[in-house]
Amino acid sequence: MKIVVLDGYTENPGDISWEPLEKLGELKVYDRIAYEESDLIPERIGDAQIVVINKTPISRKTIDRCPGIKAIAVLATGYNVVDYEYAKEKGIPVLNVPVYGTDNVSQFAVGLLLELCSHIGLHSQTVKNGEWADNADWCYWKTPLVEVSGKTAGIIGLGRIGVNTARILNAMNVHVLAYDTFESEAGKQQAEYTSLDELLERSDFIFLHCPLFPATHEIINKDNIAKMKDGVFIINNSRGALINEEDLYEALQSGKVGAAAVDVVSTEPIREDNILLKAPNCIITPHISWATKEARERIMQTTAENIRSVLDGNPVNVVNL
Repeated sequence: MKIVVLDGYTENPGDISWEPLEKLGELKVYDRIAYEESDLIPERIGDAQIVVINKTPISRKTIDRCPGIKAIAVLATGYNVVDYEYAKEKGIPVLNVPVYGTDNVSQFAVGLLLELCSHIGLHSQTVKNGEWADNADWCYWKTPLVEVSGKTAGIIGLGRIGVNTARILNAMNVHVLAYDTFESEAGKQQAEYTSLDELLERSDFIFLHCPLFPATHEIINKDNIAKMKDGVFIINNSRGALINEEDLYEALQSGKVGAAAVDVVSTEPIREDNILLKAPNCIITPHISWATKEARERIMQTTAENIRSVLDGNPVNVVNL
């Protein structure tokens, strides 16, 4: 059995082992490949039966050019880079890793909030630049600091990650509102379910933890921003297209949105002309909420189990069959 990994560096830059996959067949790992469709993709797949990807697109054209493909394993939860419907027509299961980083993504979301409120990185840099040593006063702050305790946070999307984020916020004495089309018992224990409009109106901080569907595409837009409190903070480490970036930029410029922190943008890697690069009070990180070593080891192990299930004739974590 030949297994090819097309963009392995993001999953494993060298600090974990490919051994779980090596045990399953003849493994070839490429660190990087194009994020857009190119002839290099089918060339590197060759006659491999198992294709392992992270963000490399697998199109109808690629599937047709590589008739030996028996399964496509995604080193992530999202699988929109694969033409999974066409793969279904061809009887090719697309496998994902549904749960691996709940704690990591929640940790990062709250970390983004704390950075917006406490500006730890900014003040550390000023100290290293000599500003404290040269300051006439005992201490200083370069920008207003915000107390989290006693505030209200709204979470749009209260799945596993949303519930876990709510749990952390509750421990910080933050009242949590939630909007989701499905109200779970776990969610009810951690948050007060409301309508979307009520969440927008009442929240001091808004977290996006929902999947990207047509109904949630650009759910943060000028109309919904207008319903928010003046000075609201927005945190997004789910999917970039949940936000209309032009509208967020305008709201940051005007002060309607006090600050934003995003780990995701509409096109990734970020383009040089992305408007948020010019936005005031906006933290941007390179889609790393998921990327702790522990989480990547779980991805590796689950992917190996997914591939093993295909070899055993009973595939699991199939998203298209």
